Amino acid sequence: MGSTGKKNIAILGSTGSIGTQALDVIRQHPDRFRAALLAANNNWESLCSQALEFKAEDVVICNPDHYHKVKDALSGHGISVHSGMEAVCGLVSEAGADIVLTSMVGFSGLESTVAAVRAGKTIALANKETLVAAGAIVMSMAKASGSQIIPVDSEHSAIFQCLQGSHGAPAEKIHLTASGGPFRTWTAEQIASATKEQALRHPQWNMGSKVTIDSATMMNKGLEVIEARWLFDMQPERINVVVHPQSIIHSMVEFADGAVIAQLGHPDMREPIQYALGYPDRLTLNNRKLDFASLATLTFSAPDTERFPALGLAFEAIRKGGNMPCIMNAANEAAVSAFLQDRIGFYDISDIIASCMEEAEFIADPDLDGVFATNGAVLSIAREKIKKAAAARKP
Repeated sequence: MGSTGKKNIAILGSTGSIGTQALDVIRQHPDRFRAALLAANNNWESLCSQALEFKAEDVVICNPDHYHKVKDALSGHGISVHSGMEAVCGLVSEAGADIVLTSMVGFSGLESTVAAVRAGKTIALANKETLVAAGAIVMSMAKASGSQIIPVDSEHSAIFQCLQGSHGAPAEKIHLTASGGPFRTWTAEQIASATKEQALRHPQWNMGSKVTIDSATMMNKGLEVIEARWLFDMQPERINVVVHPQSIIHSMVEFADGAVIAQLGHPDMREPIQYALGYPDRLTLNNRKLDFASLATLTFSAPDTERFPALGLAFEAIRKGGNMPCIMNAANEAAVSAFLQDRIGFYDISDIIASCMEEAEFIADPDLDGVFATNGAVLSIAREKIKKAAAARKP
């Protein structure tokens, strides 16, 4: 990747929800940003369309099965085509990428994020599993390399923005807001029989399927608690989750004097994306602006960890520390995938996570190899539990 007067952006996961919205931000500010590197896993046709529109220098199709399709489609356009995660890691480590937007879904985003952090890149972090699975390791690497990590998750972006207005005053407490998902008002009995289609109908946000299911179980908020612990060096007991179904307040920071600073806006991921890419500047955005006179009511309530046990499991994991959050995350990824395949029930997800957290080998101070080994081992354990749960559902 070469250099220009614009910021060169590497988008890892360019065809997903965050990636496509990031490209819309770039589309609105062609004088500020250039999509220099685009990487996707399987959606090769969309990747090719993006590469041609934005005149990317490099594209990576992570699944090598699609390499020749991409190569042929982009032939003669001056775009270098690569395949595999090794290529992604190599390209984000080069001098050309100014900001690396890590928006690949799940644990698969860890390897490339680590490569970019080691290279001292500015990271626009949209892959929460990176800090869930290896938070202590990644933050230590960032400190050593000088890599700046700017959060893209709407909640963590909100906290980051609130802290900009604190003039260095430390946060006393973080309040992460949660929509409550599609089952906020459902009874436990109703939730137990929830279908994939019902779980995917999020009332506020338009997200990918894995994140949407995580929101329905409230595991998404649990992952965000763990991410916040590392991003803001905040102990778990000082991180609070509050259900706010209107999703207007994206999160809040409380200070020693009791003052609370909140960041507000309509549910639109382009806002935190543009803030991360343009930081410290604020850029124009053709999004819907708040009309306070039309906001009839903003409501708040405590989360119910009996109906949504996944959130409690996340707090348990971060309090335990070590590789326990990685264990929890791997089990969740396997279970959510099985639920999306209609193999297991909704509450089987949290049951499988809890069971894996009990059985998997605990490591108090894992290194990066230990994190990858834990992930692989737990996926194997979870698959066996999924088989049993699936068999129990058959009539």
